[in-house]
Amino acid sequence: MAKPAHISSEEWGVRCDLAALYRLAALHGWDDLIFTHISARVPGPEHHFLINPYGMMFEEITASSLVKVDQAGEKVAPSDYNVNPAGFIIHSAVHEAREDARFVMHLHTVAGIAVSAQQEGLLPISQHSLFPLASLSYHGYEGVALNPDEKARLVADLGGTALMILRNHGLLTLGHSAADTFLKMFMLQRACEIQIAAQAGGGELIRIPAPILAGIRAQSDKVMRGSGAELAWPGLLRRLSRQSPGHDD
Repeated sequence: MAKPAHISSEEWGVRCDLAALYRLAALHGWDDLIFTHISARVPGPEHHFLINPYGMMFEEITASSLVKVDQAGEKVAPSDYNVNPAGFIIHSAVHEAREDARFVMHLHTVAGIAVSAQQEGLLPISQHSLFPLASLSYHGYEGVALNPDEKARLVADLGGTALMILRNHGLLTLGHSAADTFLKMFMLQRACEIQIAAQAGGGELIRIPAPILAGIRAQSDKVMRGSGAELAWPGLLRRLSRQSPGHDD
C-alpha cells in the first residue's frame, strides 16, 4: 500500500516497523489473543505514540490500522478501535522515562510468565540467558495495570536496563529500533523456554560461572543491538513477506 498523504514518511516507516513486530510476535506464537501490546514513539515534538487497535488480532495488524494516541492515551487521529488502558499505562511510563525507548514490546508468553513466577527469576544456565542478564530488571506484581501511580514504581525498577521481567505477568523489552527491540525479546523469551525445559528434565542445573557472566556484559551491546539486530531484521521481514504478507498496508 502506498503511504497515505496525511502521514509523514518518518511516521509511516515507524508504522511499518511496528506492524511487523506484531506480525512477528504472532508468527512466533507469542501473542495472547488481543491482550498484550507493542508500541512505538511517533517522530516529532508532539509526544504521540502508536499502539495496537484493541480487538484486532496481532496477525491482522497493518501499518494503517495502528492507533495514534497522546501521552494520556487519548486518540489523536480517527480510528474505529479503542486502546486498552492497562496496556497504555505500562507503555507510556516507559516511553516517557526513556528517550531510547522508541519501541516497547510487552508479552504474556507461557515461558515468560512461568519464569516470572519463580523466586530466582531468570537463571544463568544457558548462553541465551547471558545476554538478557546483562541488562535485566524486575518489577513486582501490583494487579492489572490500571493505576497511574504504578508508573513511577515501574520506571524506578526499570532504571537503565533494556529488558524487564514483570513478576507474575510477563516480559518487556525496549529499544532504539524495531530490530533491536525484537532481538532482545527473542533472546529473553528463548532463555525462558530453555530454563523451563531444563527444569522439567529434573536434576541439578549447571550455572554458568560468574566471571563469564561478567565478561558477557561487555559483548552484549554488539550482539543484542548493532550488527546482530540489524543483520537479523531484513531476514525477518522476508519471512513476513512469505508467511504473513500485508503488514505494510
